[in-house]
Amino acid sequence: MSIKAIFLDFYGTVVHEEEASLVEICHKIKAKSDTAASALEIGYDWMKEFNQLLSHSHGENFLKQRDLSATSLRNTLTKFKSNANEDELLELMFHHWKSPTIYNDAVEFFEKNNLPIFILSNVDHLDITEAINLLHLKVDGIITSEHVKAYKPHQDMFEYALNQNGFSPEEVLHVGDSLTSDVSGANQVGINSVWLNRSNKPLSGDSKPDYIINNLNELLDLPVLVKI
Repeated sequence: MSIKAIFLDFYGTVVHEEEASLVEICHKIKAKSDTAASALEIGYDWMKEFNQLLSHSHGENFLKQRDLSATSLRNTLTKFKSNANEDELLELMFHHWKSPTIYNDAVEFFEKNNLPIFILSNVDHLDITEAINLLHLKVDGIITSEHVKAYKPHQDMFEYALNQNGFSPEEVLHVGDSLTSDVSGANQVGINSVWLNRSNKPLSGDSKPDYIINNLNELLDLPVLVKI
């Protein structure tokens, strides 16, 4: 296998997800509501709403992730009759997108890696660019949903990244922490998929990665990867 480049997810793969800020937001919604639902139940309902909007945002119907986040949060506040301040809650989320915390293994990986790296992300271009610049990460390209008017796992994201950089599917690896967004999306276009499974979750569902790694440093010695 001759790999010329790495396609890399960002949030949850290179940097921590916004889980802490989402938990804080849900508790704030709960505190400003008389609902019997728990903060966890509110969060589940909110993410279900958000993912539904995400799946329908494509082509002429495309909206940026900031817009989808605002709409889904507004609907959640209405459903649970909460008077929490929408703008303040959104800013908690957007702040994380712009200034996330990087994983320790990602720091080492970026220092030692010699292959070109292209970031593929659903997060809005300005937000992720600010995050990458803040962390001083050297990347060879950033492809976001705004470029293709679609969100992972839609194949347009992966095909665009290949076509823009002149790679065939066999010449790249796509690495990400999501079986649904990353593994399934890469598999659709014949890209070898690498599931980053830091927490040793059981493999489930229909999305089957070509490789499983527990930290990004395992990519530094590609021959040690064991095909499933």
